[in-house]
Amino acid sequence: MEIAEHITVIGQDARLFAEAAGQSGLEANIDPCPGWNMRDLVRHLSEIHLWAGAHVARRATKMWVDDLAELSASWPDLAVFWPDDDHLIDFYLATNANLIRELESAPADVEAMTFLPAPSPLAMWARRQAHEISIHRFDAQNAAGMTSGFDPALAADGIDELLTAFAPRARTFPIEVTRTMAVHATDTDDRWHVTMGPTGIATRRGTGPADVTLVGRAADLYLTMWNRGQDAGIEVAGDQDLLETWHTNHRIRWS
Repeated sequence: MEIAEHITVIGQDARLFAEAAGQSGLEANIDPCPGWNMRDLVRHLSEIHLWAGAHVARRATKMWVDDLAELSASWPDLAVFWPDDDHLIDFYLATNANLIRELESAPADVEAMTFLPAPSPLAMWARRQAHEISIHRFDAQNAAGMTSGFDPALAADGIDELLTAFAPRARTFPIEVTRTMAVHATDTDDRWHVTMGPTGIATRRGTGPADVTLVGRAADLYLTMWNRGQDAGIEVAGDQDLLETWHTNHRIRWS
């Protein structure tokens, strides 16, 4: 996907996320994020959008902030304190609009810190934020009892980010011998081959022998790889315990 396409997703899914958050209420539980309710999720996305926007706009070098107020140097009208519940969703939409402005106005060769492989810093931040809001839009809609869906190209792109960019960051994996997993998105014909071993995870695009094979639409595989959807809609052949090992032990690593 192109940078402009990722930015479009950021805006579109933000509106769907806000609608779902408003319908469910801020006390609704977010099952894929244990211990979180909708309020926590709205605040999380607000801070993540401000954090990402700061890296693009200010060429920040610090990975994380210790407090929301640290971002006030960039946007004093936004990053000062959490608003009350009546204004929290509107606050989120403002942080989303701010992020989009920064991404759209940044030069293609902007220099900024990155933590995932990508053609450019701008491409990394746009892609990462597109999937951040896309997955959490699903979480919010699910909590609100609303129907969720994904464009196949976006879903395949999200699988690719997770398997080829995030997963290899793991330096260890709790498995005694090397095992393999094949993932095939039938509607986009994208394929990935994942090798899991005691020293971490390696992924390449393509096919190969596998201990467990996952086949299905990109949208269903997207949810499966992100530990959502209870593996609905996909065919699993081979060692199902290995898939459960993935679900239980694969975690997103930011550094």
